[in-house]
Amino acid sequence: MKPLKIRFCGFGGQGIILSAITLGTALVTKKGYYAVQTQSYGSEARGGQCQAELIVADEEIKSPSSDEKDILVAMSQSALDRYIGDLKKGGILIIDSALVTEIPDVDAEIIQVPATETAVALGNRIAANMVLLGFVQQATGIISKDDLLSAVEDLVKPQFMDLNTRAIEAGIELAADVSLEVTV
Repeated sequence: MKPLKIRFCGFGGQGIILSAITLGTALVTKKGYYAVQTQSYGSEARGGQCQAELIVADEEIKSPSSDEKDILVAMSQSALDRYIGDLKKGGILIIDSALVTEIPDVDAEIIQVPATETAVALGNRIAANMVLLGFVQQATGIISKDDLLSAVEDLVKPQFMDLNTRAIEAGIELAADVSLEVTV
C-alpha cells in the first residue's frame, strides 16, 4: 500500500512539530503502522518558518522524505506559500482560516478551519494545532479520538491536557460534516 504523506507547516511556536509527532506516535503505538517524521525550522526558531513531515505506511518506509504530500496543513500564509508546490494534484489542503487569507488556485480539496479563532475562544491561541489535529482525526478517520488523546497525554505536560483535550474536541466538532478519503 502507498504511504500517506502529510506536512504540517507554519511558524515556530505554533506546535507544528508537536502535531506531527503526536499524530505519528498515535499511528505507530495504537495502530501498529510504520512512521517517519522529519522537521525543519528557520534559525529564528519562534516566529520563523517551521515544517514537519510525517510519512505513515503499513510496511517499512524506505525514505524519510517525499516529493509530493497527500495532505498539507498550513498554519501561516508564508508557510503555505513556501510549501504549496509540494502538495500533489488532487491532494488535501487544510488551512487555518485566520492566518491564511490568500488561497492559491491549486488542484486540491481546500478546507478552511477556524483553528486560531477556536483556540482563542477556548482560552489560549497556542492550542490551534490541537484544534487542527482533532479536525484531521475526525475528517480522515485514520486514528480514533481516544488513541489521539492517549498520544497527547503521553507527550504533553499534564497542566496542558485539559486545554489540549478541549481543543481536539473542538476540532472534531468542526469536522463533523467533513469526510476526506485517505488510506494508510
